[in-house]
Amino acid sequence: MNTPKRAAFFRAEGVLVSRGVLAATAYYAANAHKFGERALRLGLVALSAPLQGLLGQNDRTLANRLAFLAARRMSEDRLAELGEEYAEDILKDKILDRGVELIKRARAEGHRIVLLSDNISEVIEPLLPHLPKIDDLVCNRLEIVDGEATGKLLDPVVGSHGDGRWAQGYAERQGLDLQACTAYGSHGTDLLLLAAVGKPCAVNPDFTLRRSAREADWPVIEYQE
Repeated sequence: MNTPKRAAFFRAEGVLVSRGVLAATAYYAANAHKFGERALRLGLVALSAPLQGLLGQNDRTLANRLAFLAARRMSEDRLAELGEEYAEDILKDKILDRGVELIKRARAEGHRIVLLSDNISEVIEPLLPHLPKIDDLVCNRLEIVDGEATGKLLDPVVGSHGDGRWAQGYAERQGLDLQACTAYGSHGTDLLLLAAVGKPCAVNPDFTLRRSAREADWPVIEYQE
């Protein structure tokens, strides 16, 4: 079967699920083994929360790096275990039906489905069985040294303006016509991703993306949890 020559790029957070990075890191922190460890990790999440709000519309790279500091020194096995629990017990119930419909429609139109997530692989990969078929997943990954997370996200960090450049490189590797491709984003940092394709769409946009979509005359879709 030939690979479709067009793709639909979906930002997971805001388009497909109603929970973002902070909810995941708070879950990790709250389920640390010891009380003192939990308090320390939750404190890191609390400190990063205002910066997520401040930076999240313009620089999600730094915001995401700060959020995942709460996973520092957590074992690789524990990261995987808690990620599966979070996806099964919480995140699957936060899947947005309208987002699923968008994926199904894109598939029916012959698009290759590409999911981009700010979350780490341990969180987003266990969610995939609850979604329509995804052809490619691009997500963040924690640096692991001697079986423990350092708290550092590996480069390139997903959720930044660099996602637009990544989409261009992906299109070249896959032989895609970007002008025939679609992208759905929710954040200001999705601007270059949306601008890279011929059919951009802002979904549940934040202030920055809403204003830019209005100026560029892009379609805007609103739906609730």
